[in-house]
Amino acid sequence: QVQLVESGGGLVQPGGSLRLSCAASGFTFNSYWMYWFRQAPGKGLEWVSYIHTGRGSTIYADSVKGRFTISRDNAKNTVDLQMSSLKPEDTAVYYCNAHNFLVSMDYWGKGTLVTVSS
Repeated sequence: QVQLVESGGGLVQPGGSLRLSCAASGFTFNSYWMYWFRQAPGKGLEWVSYIHTGRGSTIYADSVKGRFTISRDNAKNTVDLQMSSLKPEDTAVYYCNAHNFLVSMDYWGKGTLVTVSS
């Protein structure tokens, strides 16, 4: 059974930091590109970052570049998102996504809520 389980969300003050984690199971983790997306209240889904399978190359949306860092541990089947200098506009439900382009498979977690507010 495929599972992606996000954790680490919560309430944080502006300027603060938070680390999200996504635990994967039920598929060959190191064959999948891993993504973080987010959805702010009343808005559409926004891509945040991705990390390649093996080389670990990363790309970030302009809105989070320099503040967020994505990382993965293929031995533990986890992908993390370290978020710093958080802003109120970072408030959203954050989703973990796994994608394999070769076999066109796509998996999603249920999300974790991040609220940035004083």
